[in-house]
Amino acid sequence: MNLDPTTTAFVFPGQGSQAVGMGRELALAYPAAKQVFDEADEILGFPFSGIMWDGPDADLNDTVNTQPALYIHSLAAYRAFSRLYPDLQPAALAGHSLGELSALAACGALTFADGLRLVRVRGELMKRAGELAPGGMAAILGLDIPTLDKVCAEASTEAEIVQVANDNCPGQVVISGAKSAVDRAIAGAKAAGAKRALPLAVSIAAHSPLMDSIQADWNAAVDAAPFGELHIPVIGNVHAAPLTSPDEARADIKSQMQSRVRWTDSVRFMTGQGIRTFAEVGTGSVLGGLIKRISPEAAHRTLGSPQDFTALESQ
Repeated sequence: MNLDPTTTAFVFPGQGSQAVGMGRELALAYPAAKQVFDEADEILGFPFSGIMWDGPDADLNDTVNTQPALYIHSLAAYRAFSRLYPDLQPAALAGHSLGELSALAACGALTFADGLRLVRVRGELMKRAGELAPGGMAAILGLDIPTLDKVCAEASTEAEIVQVANDNCPGQVVISGAKSAVDRAIAGAKAAGAKRALPLAVSIAAHSPLMDSIQADWNAAVDAAPFGELHIPVIGNVHAAPLTSPDEARADIKSQMQSRVRWTDSVRFMTGQGIRTFAEVGTGSVLGGLIKRISPEAAHRTLGSPQDFTALESQ
């Protein structure tokens, strides 16, 4: 295994990476991973792993379940890796949106149990926000951030705001906000030369002011969760900079609810600090595709299945 910890970052996926069956093979192959799924079932009070492994899709894709599912798989994979390679600690961690909470648990700032409870609340609150103030999101391809910021500003009114929600990689951005404002921004983006501008099949306007209805409850949940020191630097979504204390971690995941996910800047920060390999811990390889667009010279590997671990061991 030739993974150099001094030039490796572990990254944790967010919503959109989930798939029925996620983590099943990992749990069968590694007792340390199986223990995480068992703990999750006990903490949540029902066999939640059944939703992850057997679906149906509609249940797994409900944000109340999607968010814990991604967190559980990521932490199961991380724990399996840590048991196999106890002396290998990555130089940095980062997570995309929900994945930031996975990163905070991996670095020791949150216990697995406390992180899972917080993630479950996050999913419940975001679903409630979508019911109280339905909104929309859209994927915009082929426009740079300054242009899209201008498009969103022109599409917004005092009562209807749309803004950049996810700066995923150059040329791939998600906007979020009031449905009418999103529709106006889609038209504006096309007029500004976007290659594609597509509404997403969601009613939750994540990372936008439409989350304000649940912000106070989210802040209270974050404040009530016991945070410890970060034993590995976590690059936060809001400022694309290292979180170095429990207070900074709390502030970032509170602000993240209505702020854009600065994934492009986060990856560029890490490569600027000497990161050359990104290991995607958990479900899928969505982040790997984004990282390739941001930093084509960086290496990427996945750590979510037994096959991934076998490939790692053979190198």
